Amino acid sequence: MTQLTAHIVERRRARDDRRANERLKTRSAIQSAREKLTSTTGLDRGFEKDTVELYAKAKTSACLLLAIYTAIIACALLLWSNTIVILMWTTSAICALSLIALSAKRIAASSEDAPFERIQLNLMLLEAFQSFVWSSLAVVAFMSSETQTIFVIVALLVYASAAGIIASSVKRCIYASMAPVIFAVLCLAATAASPSVVLLCALALGAILFFMTLALRTHEMSLLTLGYRAEKDLLIGALEEANAKHDEARRRAEEANLAKSRFLATMSHELRTPLNAILGFSEVMKSELFGPHSVDQYLDYSVDIHASGQHLLNIINEILDLSRIEAGRYDLQEEAIDLAAIADDCRHMLEMRARGKQITLTAQMERDLPRIWADERAMRQIIINLLANGIKFTPQGGEVTIRVGWTAAGGQYVSIKDTGPGIPEEEIPIVLETFGRGSTAIKTAEQGTGLGLPIVKGLVDLHGGQFHLRSRLREGTEVIVMMPAARVVQSMSPVGEYSPSVPAEARAA
Repeated sequence: MTQLTAHIVERRRARDDRRANERLKTRSAIQSAREKLTSTTGLDRGFEKDTVELYAKAKTSACLLLAIYTAIIACALLLWSNTIVILMWTTSAICALSLIALSAKRIAASSEDAPFERIQLNLMLLEAFQSFVWSSLAVVAFMSSETQTIFVIVALLVYASAAGIIASSVKRCIYASMAPVIFAVLCLAATAASPSVVLLCALALGAILFFMTLALRTHEMSLLTLGYRAEKDLLIGALEEANAKHDEARRRAEEANLAKSRFLATMSHELRTPLNAILGFSEVMKSELFGPHSVDQYLDYSVDIHASGQHLLNIINEILDLSRIEAGRYDLQEEAIDLAAIADDCRHMLEMRARGKQITLTAQMERDLPRIWADERAMRQIIINLLANGIKFTPQGGEVTIRVGWTAAGGQYVSIKDTGPGIPEEEIPIVLETFGRGSTAIKTAEQGTGLGLPIVKGLVDLHGGQFHLRSRLREGTEVIVMMPAARVVQSMSPVGEYSPSVPAEARAA
């Protein structure tokens, strides 16, 4: 039954995790769809802002280089063309570059609610204007020599490659920067009189198309990166929300644990007071202290009342001990104790119970074991709980063996082994849980609360020891408790008498 309950809890936990992941995916999909429906570009509204900001950063960082490149081209064209025409072209190119730089600064200072769709449209127009200014160099090439035409084609090719890479964050700006340059190169190829110029225009056109494709691919990678970043932010938000819920659940659990401790502290007195009266009066009735019962059945009732009260008192004590251990309020009263002697006393205490079930209770103790530093009451409770479990689940004619000796690491151990039905391997974690009971205990309907082994394990952990449970079906169970070597009280050689140092000359004398 306990195994079935644990399986159900595990399935519910897996189902809740699966539903949480599905809710997260659904929320992300709905948010993305809503953003795309309210956007004019088909992108998430957050992506529109991010792409525009990336474009603004790229343009801001490249403005100085583009201005220097414009000045170099203008100086070179002065060797062939009219000075006034070149100055007009240079002024137009610088004005277009300045407008884009001012727009980039405004974008950097814009708020979250800025109309980024309209901003993208304005940037596209500015990019088209700047590209148109550069494409007007083709007019200068019409009126010049073949050498100047070749120079203009190369200049447009370099500009197109730079403009496409810089504008790769916004797809509209890529087309706006490339279209006028492509048109200018086609015009130069159509009006060229030399085959070499036509061939150069064809190569330039292929290079511009290649750079445009590269810019579009860069744009796709930027969107993919932004998508991963948005998903990461969403997961971080979900994680923070889960952490907040976890902290709230932990706070509630701590409050519930505190309430439980207060309840147990209050109820321990309220339950023990009437329970002691029940045990006392039932003991008087059971022993017929004031005379025999007139009806023999009353004697049986008094025996049952006393046994039930004693069992209830043991349960209350176990619950209180486990609560103190879990709360870290179990104070160890440590002293030097003889582990073998304590184990032998516990064996004598339970020998009568073992004989009643025709179980052989044997002990194997190593001699001359030194004392260990531990709580005697806790060690007695550990050994009694383990022996009681061994006797409880061992059938008639079986055997329970208790061993005490050295460990390989220099500590001491207590081992209780029985010849009972054993515990299935998959049920071992269950029987070590609080109120956990294996299928063997349920089938045999033995009395018990499932607190014996958790209490033993908690007391062993308080001593810094190790707890091992080994069991197989139809081969019995063995529980080993090992105390660390640091708790073994080693005997020390006596300190010699103090004598002041005497000079060698005096000893010789």
